[in-house]
Amino acid sequence: MSSKKHDVPDALLDSLLADYQKSEDLIGENGLLKKLTKLLTEKALDAEMAAHLGHSKHEPVLNPAGNTRNGKSRKILKGEFGELPIEVPHDRQGTRRRSGK
Repeated sequence: MSSKKHDVPDALLDSLLADYQKSEDLIGENGLLKKLTKLLTEKALDAEMAAHLGHSKHEPVLNPAGNTRNGKSRKILKGEFGELPIEVPHDRQGTRRRSGK
């Protein structure tokens, strides 16, 4: 069993916190946690879309229906951090749209 508390490399954490000076830099309205939540959420949604379609962005269409990406729509995530606008990818056939709930 590893004694590490997480699997995130210390060098990455140091890089993310390079400009940290006060708590607002981390948890404020435009803080690092809110930015990371947005980036990680959108990255996960893109990965879900790739799994749903069977191909990554800019790769040949592999699914039998010929379904492809069809832009993104804006949604608002609401949580303890307040409101966070994100972009949710969707497909041409509308089979992977999110309700935003």
